[in-house]
Amino acid sequence: MLQELLQGFRGPKARDAIVERFTALPLLVPDRADHIAAAAVRNTCRRRGIQVGTIDALLAQLYARHDLVMLSTDRDFELMAPHARLRIWRS
Repeated sequence: MLQELLQGFRGPKARDAIVERFTALPLLVPDRADHIAAAAVRNTCRRRGIQVGTIDALLAQLYARHDLVMLSTDRDFELMAPHARLRIWRS
């Protein structure tokens, strides 16, 4: 998530503010099992006609593994959720 946020903002002030705020949050580092599971999620989705990016599949896997709820407005995650044990926060 941090990388995606940083890619969407411009300028050193915005970058520094994002990095500073994210230092309070734990960093989730994928391991080999996460990459294997993310590939399985992506393959399952593809067989069901749902296109999923590699990074999105990995994010979904990390959220599922750590039993986290994702806050996202990205419809791709909603389509992926039933196939990835992904929980999405809905208002």
